Amino acid sequence: MMKRRDAISQIALLLGGAFTAPTLMAMDVRKGNTSIVAADFSLTDAQRQIVSAVAEHIIPRTSTPGAIDAGVPAFIEMMLKDCYKKPEHNSFLKGVNDLAKANFLAQPAAGQVAMLTLLEANTKDLMKSYSQKRIKVGDNVDKDTLEGANGVPFWRLMKELTLLGYYTSEKGIEASFVYEPVPGKFELITDMKPSQKSFMY
Repeated sequence: MMKRRDAISQIALLLGGAFTAPTLMAMDVRKGNTSIVAADFSLTDAQRQIVSAVAEHIIPRTSTPGAIDAGVPAFIEMMLKDCYKKPEHNSFLKGVNDLAKANFLAQPAAGQVAMLTLLEANTKDLMKSYSQKRIKVGDNVDKDTLEGANGVPFWRLMKELTLLGYYTSEKGIEASFVYEPVPGKFELITDMKPSQKSFMY
């Protein structure tokens, strides 16, 4: 059976271009290829509540487990502490604190979704600037110098880590795939029914 950390690296290979450089580097740290000094990073209980609420909006509980059920909020905090550098810590904490100042948790569900939708739109512009700076400077530079104090925008980090945490968790995998042990009988499936799960071999 594939280990959780191996699954993370496989997802990185499949979706390489979809992740920002700090997240790809963070996955490399978890795999043990590089090292990073554990940072003095932690969230308060109030901040954890906001992270949990946002993660649950990204992957809500339906007929399958949601982000909270899969332990995503704790995964996000662990990854940030163990695998990311100061620029991402600053960016993430700023994003959480901005939501706290806007009374995110006091809003009804529709109000929270509206706030996150606006955050998504603003982040698209921030990511364009972030990507242009990477292209202009080039890849052969220190990432801290490249990203400065701001790091990857909060919403982008939140989405990446929520997806990583969910789809490398046991509940996330079971909810999304039908596991077929290999070696075993192989049957070519050409007819997928609507809403049928993909197969994980």
